[in-house]
Amino acid sequence: MLRKPFASLISIALALAAAMPPALADGDVEVRSRVITDFKIGSDATRFGPVEFLGGLEMVSPQRLFGSLSSIRFRSDKTDFVGVLDTGHWMTGRIERDPQGRLSGLADVAITPMKNRAGESFEGKGHMDAEGVTLHGDQILVSFEQDHRVDVYPDPGFETSRAIDTIPIPFPNRSLRGNRGFETIAIAPVDSALKGGTLIVAERSLDIDGNAYAAILDGPLKGRLSLAHYGDFDATDGAFLPNGDLLLLERRFNVAEGIGMRIRRIKAADIRPGAVMDGEILLQGDFNYQIDNMEGLDVFAAKDGTTHVVIVSDDNHSILQRNLMLEFRLVESRAGDTARLQK
Repeated sequence: MLRKPFASLISIALALAAAMPPALADGDVEVRSRVITDFKIGSDATRFGPVEFLGGLEMVSPQRLFGSLSSIRFRSDKTDFVGVLDTGHWMTGRIERDPQGRLSGLADVAITPMKNRAGESFEGKGHMDAEGVTLHGDQILVSFEQDHRVDVYPDPGFETSRAIDTIPIPFPNRSLRGNRGFETIAIAPVDSALKGGTLIVAERSLDIDGNAYAAILDGPLKGRLSLAHYGDFDATDGAFLPNGDLLLLERRFNVAEGIGMRIRRIKAADIRPGAVMDGEILLQGDFNYQIDNMEGLDVFAAKDGTTHVVIVSDDNHSILQRNLMLEFRLVESRAGDTARLQK
Protein backbone atom coordinates (compact mmCIF):
# COMPACT_ATOMS: atom_id res chain seq x y z
CA MET A 1 0.00 0.00 0.00
CA LEU A 2 1.12 3.56 -0.64
CA ARG A 3 1.17 5.79 2.42
CA LYS A 4 2.43 9.02 0.81
CA PRO A 5 -0.38 11.43 -0.13
CA PHE A 6 -0.94 13.00 -3.54
CA ALA A 7 -2.70 16.33 -3.83
CA SER A 8 -6.06 16.79 -5.51
CA LEU A 9 -8.14 19.92 -5.02
CA ILE A 10 -11.21 18.10 -6.33
CA SER A 11 -10.86 15.34 -3.75
CA ILE A 12 -10.44 17.87 -0.94
CA ALA A 13 -13.66 19.63 -1.92
CA LEU A 14 -15.58 16.37 -2.24
CA ALA A 15 -14.29 15.02 1.06
CA LEU A 16 -15.22 18.19 2.92
CA ALA A 17 -18.67 18.20 1.33
CA ALA A 18 -19.18 14.62 2.44
CA ALA A 19 -18.23 15.17 6.05
CA MET A 20 -21.61 16.22 7.42
CA PRO A 21 -24.28 13.48 7.32
CA PRO A 22 -24.09 10.49 9.68
CA ALA A 23 -23.39 6.98 8.39
CA LEU A 24 -26.29 4.63 7.80
CA ALA A 25 -27.07 1.90 10.31
CA ASP A 26 -26.28 -1.83 10.26
CA GLY A 27 -23.11 -1.57 8.20
CA ASP A 28 -24.82 0.18 5.27
CA VAL A 29 -22.74 2.92 3.69
CA GLU A 30 -23.86 5.95 1.71
CA VAL A 31 -21.53 6.53 -1.25
CA ARG A 32 -21.63 9.61 -3.46
CA SER A 33 -20.06 9.44 -6.89
CA ARG A 34 -18.79 11.93 -9.44
CA VAL A 35 -18.69 10.53 -12.96
CA ILE A 36 -15.33 10.64 -14.74
CA THR A 37 -15.59 10.96 -18.52
CA ASP A 38 -11.93 11.45 -19.47
CA PHE A 39 -8.97 9.23 -18.59
CA LYS A 40 -6.32 11.62 -19.87
CA ILE A 41 -6.98 14.96 -18.19
CA GLY A 42 -8.13 17.60 -20.69
CA SER A 43 -8.49 15.10 -23.54
CA ASP A 44 -11.56 13.39 -24.98
CA ALA A 45 -9.46 10.45 -26.24
CA THR A 46 -10.85 7.05 -25.33
CA ARG A 47 -8.40 4.68 -27.07
CA PHE A 48 -5.10 4.04 -25.32
CA GLY A 49 -3.19 1.37 -27.21
CA PRO A 50 -5.00 -1.95 -26.83
CA VAL A 51 -7.55 -0.66 -24.31
CA GLU A 52 -10.53 1.67 -24.53
CA PHE A 53 -11.60 3.88 -21.63
CA LEU A 54 -15.30 3.43 -20.86
CA GLY A 55 -15.75 5.71 -17.85
CA GLY A 56 -15.15 5.98 -14.15
CA LEU A 57 -16.18 7.22 -10.74
CA GLU A 58 -14.68 9.34 -7.97
CA MET A 59 -16.34 8.26 -4.72
CA VAL A 60 -16.74 9.76 -1.25
CA SER A 61 -18.76 8.79 1.82
CA PRO A 62 -19.64 10.19 5.24
CA GLN A 63 -18.83 6.75 6.70
CA ARG A 64 -15.32 6.96 8.16
CA LEU A 65 -14.54 3.36 7.23
CA PHE A 66 -15.10 3.94 3.51
CA GLY A 67 -11.82 4.02 1.61
CA SER A 68 -8.52 2.11 1.71
CA LEU A 69 -9.90 -0.30 -0.92
CA SER A 70 -7.12 -2.76 -1.72
CA SER A 71 -8.74 -5.32 -4.02
CA ILE A 72 -12.07 -6.03 -5.70
CA ARG A 73 -13.73 -9.03 -7.34
CA PHE A 74 -17.00 -9.07 -9.29
CA ARG A 75 -19.59 -11.81 -9.00
CA SER A 76 -20.80 -13.73 -12.05
CA ASP A 77 -23.54 -11.14 -12.66
CA LYS A 78 -20.78 -8.52 -13.36
CA THR A 79 -22.60 -6.13 -11.02
CA ASP A 80 -22.22 -7.31 -7.41
CA PHE A 81 -18.73 -7.14 -5.96
CA VAL A 82 -16.65 -8.18 -2.95
CA GLY A 83 -13.73 -6.03 -1.86
CA VAL A 84 -11.29 -5.85 1.03
CA LEU A 85 -10.01 -2.78 2.86
CA ASP A 86 -6.51 -2.72 4.31
CA THR A 87 -8.05 -1.67 7.62
CA GLY A 88 -9.36 -5.21 8.06
CA HIS A 89 -12.85 -4.87 6.59
CA TRP A 90 -15.00 -6.41 3.88
CA MET A 91 -16.78 -4.10 1.46
CA THR A 92 -19.66 -5.44 -0.62
CA GLY A 93 -22.06 -3.71 -2.97
CA ARG A 94 -23.03 -3.35 -6.59
CA ILE A 95 -22.25 -0.98 -9.42
CA GLU A 96 -24.90 1.08 -11.18
CA ARG A 97 -24.85 2.12 -14.83
CA ASP A 98 -26.49 4.88 -16.86
CA PRO A 99 -28.65 4.17 -19.95
CA GLN A 100 -25.49 4.07 -22.08
CA GLY A 101 -23.99 1.38 -19.86
CA ARG A 102 -21.35 3.58 -18.23
CA LEU A 103 -20.54 3.51 -14.54
CA SER A 104 -22.80 5.91 -12.64
CA GLY A 105 -22.50 4.97 -8.96
CA LEU A 106 -22.41 2.36 -6.22
CA ALA A 107 -25.42 0.96 -4.35
CA ASP A 108 -26.11 -1.37 -1.42
CA VAL A 109 -22.60 -0.81 -0.08
CA ALA A 110 -21.84 -2.45 3.27
CA ILE A 111 -18.62 -2.53 5.30
CA THR A 112 -18.11 -5.21 7.95
CA PRO A 113 -15.10 -6.21 10.06
CA MET A 114 -13.05 -9.24 9.03
CA LYS A 115 -12.24 -12.00 11.52
CA ASN A 116 -9.08 -14.07 11.80
CA ARG A 117 -9.02 -17.83 12.47
CA ALA A 118 -9.56 -17.17 16.18
CA GLY A 119 -12.67 -15.16 15.40
CA GLU A 120 -11.04 -11.88 16.43
CA SER A 121 -11.35 -8.55 14.63
CA PHE A 122 -8.63 -5.92 14.64
CA GLU A 123 -9.29 -2.52 13.12
CA GLY A 124 -5.91 -1.49 11.77
CA LYS A 125 -3.04 -2.75 9.71
CA GLY A 126 -1.03 -4.82 12.18
CA HIS A 127 -2.97 -8.10 12.07
CA MET A 128 -5.65 -7.60 9.38
CA ASP A 129 -3.87 -5.70 6.59
CA ALA A 130 -5.97 -7.25 3.80
CA GLU A 131 -4.43 -6.57 0.39
CA GLY A 132 -5.78 -9.13 -2.07
CA VAL A 133 -9.03 -11.06 -2.51
CA THR A 134 -10.23 -13.68 -4.96
CA LEU A 135 -13.38 -15.78 -5.34
CA HIS A 136 -12.90 -19.54 -5.49
CA GLY A 137 -16.10 -21.57 -5.72
CA ASP A 138 -17.65 -21.66 -2.25
CA GLN A 139 -14.64 -19.94 -0.70
CA ILE A 140 -13.03 -16.50 -0.67
CA LEU A 141 -9.25 -16.26 -0.33
CA VAL A 142 -7.61 -13.17 1.17
CA SER A 143 -3.91 -12.28 1.21
CA PHE A 144 -2.59 -10.23 4.14
CA GLU A 145 0.57 -8.17 4.59
CA GLN A 146 2.57 -7.61 7.79
CA ASP A 147 1.12 -10.74 9.38
CA HIS A 148 1.83 -12.50 6.06
CA ARG A 149 -0.71 -15.19 5.19
CA VAL A 150 -3.53 -16.32 2.90
CA ASP A 151 -6.75 -16.99 4.80
CA VAL A 152 -9.82 -18.85 3.57
CA TYR A 153 -13.42 -17.74 4.25
CA PRO A 154 -16.74 -19.47 3.42
CA ASP A 155 -18.87 -18.02 0.64
CA PRO A 156 -21.62 -17.25 1.41
CA GLY A 157 -21.22 -16.22 5.02
CA PHE A 158 -17.78 -14.60 4.91
CA GLU A 159 -19.01 -11.30 6.36
CA THR A 160 -19.69 -12.85 9.78
CA SER A 161 -17.44 -15.92 9.72
CA ARG A 162 -13.96 -16.35 11.10
CA ALA A 163 -11.30 -17.55 8.67
CA ILE A 164 -11.75 -21.32 8.35
CA ASP A 165 -8.29 -22.17 7.04
CA THR A 166 -4.89 -20.74 6.14
CA ILE A 167 -2.98 -21.73 2.99
CA PRO A 168 0.79 -22.09 3.58
CA ILE A 169 3.06 -19.62 1.76
CA PRO A 170 6.35 -21.15 0.55
CA PHE A 171 8.50 -18.29 1.86
CA PRO A 172 9.73 -17.64 5.40
CA ASN A 173 8.21 -14.53 6.95
CA ARG A 174 11.66 -13.10 7.59
CA SER A 175 12.22 -12.90 3.81
CA LEU A 176 9.08 -10.77 3.30
CA ARG A 177 8.98 -7.02 3.87
CA GLY A 178 6.35 -6.02 6.41
CA ASN A 179 4.52 -3.55 4.19
CA ARG A 180 5.51 -5.07 0.84
CA GLY A 181 4.05 -8.57 0.96
CA PHE A 182 1.59 -10.48 -1.21
CA GLU A 183 -0.84 -7.89 -2.57
CA THR A 184 -1.84 -10.01 -5.58
CA ILE A 185 -3.86 -13.21 -5.33
CA ALA A 186 -5.70 -14.67 -8.32
CA ILE A 187 -7.27 -17.96 -9.41
CA ALA A 188 -6.30 -19.28 -12.84
CA PRO A 189 -8.95 -20.69 -15.23
CA VAL A 190 -9.61 -24.40 -14.67
CA ASP A 191 -8.86 -25.19 -18.32
CA SER A 192 -5.48 -23.41 -18.26
CA ALA A 193 -2.13 -25.07 -17.55
CA LEU A 194 -2.49 -24.05 -13.89
CA LYS A 195 -5.85 -25.93 -13.70
CA GLY A 196 -7.44 -23.40 -11.37
CA GLY A 197 -4.29 -22.92 -9.30
CA THR A 198 -3.87 -19.97 -6.93
CA LEU A 199 -1.17 -17.42 -7.81
CA ILE A 200 0.28 -14.89 -5.35
CA VAL A 201 2.71 -12.08 -6.22
CA ALA A 202 4.56 -9.85 -3.76
CA GLU A 203 4.53 -6.08 -3.97
CA ARG A 204 8.21 -5.48 -3.18
CA SER A 205 9.68 -8.46 -1.38
CA LEU A 206 12.58 -9.22 -3.72
CA ASP A 207 14.92 -12.16 -4.27
CA ILE A 208 18.71 -11.88 -4.73
CA ASP A 209 18.19 -11.08 -8.42
CA GLY A 210 15.90 -8.17 -7.63
CA ASN A 211 12.71 -9.91 -8.77
CA ALA A 212 9.51 -10.01 -6.72
CA TYR A 213 8.56 -13.25 -4.98
CA ALA A 214 5.63 -15.18 -6.44
CA ALA A 215 4.18 -18.66 -6.01
CA ILE A 216 1.55 -21.02 -7.33
CA LEU A 217 0.03 -22.36 -4.12
CA ASP A 218 -1.79 -25.41 -5.44
CA GLY A 219 -2.57 -27.44 -8.56
CA PRO A 220 -0.31 -29.39 -10.93
CA LEU A 221 2.21 -26.54 -11.30
CA LYS A 222 2.54 -25.76 -7.61
CA GLY A 223 5.85 -24.06 -6.87
CA ARG A 224 7.84 -20.84 -6.58
CA LEU A 225 8.48 -18.34 -9.35
CA SER A 226 9.11 -14.60 -9.52
CA LEU A 227 8.09 -11.39 -11.27
CA ALA A 228 10.55 -9.11 -13.08
CA HIS A 229 10.63 -5.90 -11.05
CA TYR A 230 11.32 -2.56 -12.72
CA GLY A 231 12.25 0.66 -10.95
CA ASP A 232 9.63 1.92 -8.53
CA PHE A 233 6.70 0.02 -10.04
CA ASP A 234 5.25 -2.56 -7.62
CA ALA A 235 2.57 -5.19 -8.26
CA THR A 236 -0.68 -4.42 -6.43
CA ASP A 237 -3.28 -6.77 -7.96
CA GLY A 238 -3.97 -9.06 -10.88
CA ALA A 239 -6.59 -11.23 -12.55
CA PHE A 240 -6.53 -13.97 -15.16
CA LEU A 241 -8.02 -13.76 -18.63
CA PRO A 242 -9.96 -16.80 -19.93
CA ASN A 243 -6.95 -18.00 -21.97
CA GLY A 244 -4.73 -18.10 -18.87
CA ASP A 245 -2.87 -14.84 -19.47
CA LEU A 246 -2.50 -12.62 -16.40
CA LEU A 247 -3.29 -8.90 -16.25
CA LEU A 248 -1.12 -7.38 -13.54
CA LEU A 249 -1.69 -3.92 -12.05
CA GLU A 250 1.41 -2.03 -10.89
CA ARG A 251 1.74 1.23 -8.99
CA ARG A 252 4.60 3.74 -8.64
CA PHE A 253 5.29 6.66 -6.33
CA ASN A 254 8.48 8.63 -5.94
CA VAL A 255 9.35 12.26 -5.37
CA ALA A 256 10.98 12.76 -8.77
CA GLU A 257 8.24 11.27 -10.96
CA GLY A 258 5.19 11.36 -8.71
CA ILE A 259 2.44 8.80 -8.95
CA GLY A 260 2.03 6.33 -11.82
CA MET A 261 0.26 3.11 -12.75
CA ARG A 262 0.41 0.53 -15.48
CA ILE A 263 -1.12 -2.79 -16.50
CA ARG A 264 1.10 -5.59 -17.77
CA ARG A 265 -0.08 -8.68 -19.66
CA ILE A 266 1.84 -11.85 -18.79
CA LYS A 267 1.45 -14.80 -21.13
CA ALA A 268 0.10 -18.03 -19.70
CA ALA A 269 3.17 -19.95 -20.85
CA ASP A 270 5.37 -17.74 -18.66
CA ILE A 271 3.49 -18.61 -15.45
CA ARG A 272 5.20 -21.78 -14.24
CA PRO A 273 7.54 -22.86 -11.43
CA GLY A 274 11.04 -21.40 -11.77
CA ALA A 275 10.01 -18.76 -14.31
CA VAL A 276 10.59 -15.03 -14.09
CA MET A 277 7.28 -13.57 -15.24
CA ASP A 278 7.43 -10.58 -17.55
CA GLY A 279 5.14 -9.03 -20.10
CA GLU A 280 3.93 -6.20 -22.28
CA ILE A 281 2.55 -2.91 -21.04
CA LEU A 282 -1.10 -2.55 -22.05
CA LEU A 283 -1.78 0.75 -20.31
CA GLN A 284 0.28 3.33 -18.47
CA GLY A 285 -0.58 6.62 -16.80
CA ASP A 286 0.93 9.34 -14.60
CA PHE A 287 -0.28 12.58 -13.00
CA ASN A 288 -1.62 13.67 -16.40
CA TYR A 289 -4.26 10.95 -16.12
CA GLN A 290 -7.20 10.27 -13.81
CA ILE A 291 -5.32 7.99 -11.45
CA ASP A 292 -4.36 7.84 -7.81
CA ASN A 293 -2.95 5.04 -5.66
CA MET A 294 -4.26 2.26 -7.92
CA GLU A 295 -4.40 -1.02 -5.97
CA GLY A 296 -7.21 -3.27 -7.23
CA LEU A 297 -7.96 -4.89 -10.60
CA ASP A 298 -10.53 -7.34 -11.90
CA VAL A 299 -11.64 -8.54 -15.33
CA PHE A 300 -14.93 -9.94 -16.60
CA ALA A 301 -16.72 -10.70 -19.85
CA ALA A 302 -19.45 -8.17 -20.63
CA LYS A 303 -22.79 -9.10 -22.19
CA ASP A 304 -21.39 -8.43 -25.66
CA GLY A 305 -18.55 -10.86 -25.01
CA THR A 306 -15.82 -8.22 -24.75
CA THR A 307 -13.36 -8.21 -21.85
CA HIS A 308 -13.76 -5.38 -19.35
CA VAL A 309 -11.05 -4.34 -16.90
CA VAL A 310 -11.93 -2.45 -13.71
CA ILE A 311 -9.26 -0.84 -11.52
CA VAL A 312 -9.77 0.87 -8.16
CA SER A 313 -7.66 3.06 -5.90
CA ASP A 314 -6.81 3.09 -2.19
CA ASP A 315 -7.09 6.58 -0.71
CA ASN A 316 -5.37 5.59 2.57
CA HIS A 317 -8.13 7.60 4.27
CA SER A 318 -6.21 10.72 3.25
CA ILE A 319 -8.02 13.92 2.33
CA LEU A 320 -5.34 14.40 -0.33
CA GLN A 321 -6.13 11.16 -2.17
CA ARG A 322 -9.14 9.83 -4.06
CA ASN A 323 -11.27 6.69 -4.23
CA LEU A 324 -11.48 5.92 -7.94
CA MET A 325 -13.09 3.19 -10.04
CA LEU A 326 -12.11 3.16 -13.73
CA GLU A 327 -13.43 0.82 -16.42
CA PHE A 328 -11.72 -0.15 -19.68
CA ARG A 329 -12.43 -2.53 -22.54
CA LEU A 330 -9.68 -4.74 -23.90
CA VAL A 331 -9.58 -4.44 -27.69
CA GLU A 332 -7.46 -5.98 -30.43
CA SER A 333 -3.85 -4.86 -30.16
CA ARG A 334 -2.10 -3.27 -33.11
CA ALA A 335 1.59 -3.36 -33.98
CA GLY A 336 3.27 -0.89 -31.67
CA ASP A 337 0.36 -0.73 -29.21
CA THR A 338 2.32 -2.54 -26.52
CA ALA A 339 5.95 -2.39 -25.52
CA ARG A 340 8.11 -4.95 -23.77
CA LEU A 341 9.76 -3.60 -20.66
CA GLN A 342 13.50 -3.17 -20.60
CA LYS A 343 15.56 -3.27 -17.43
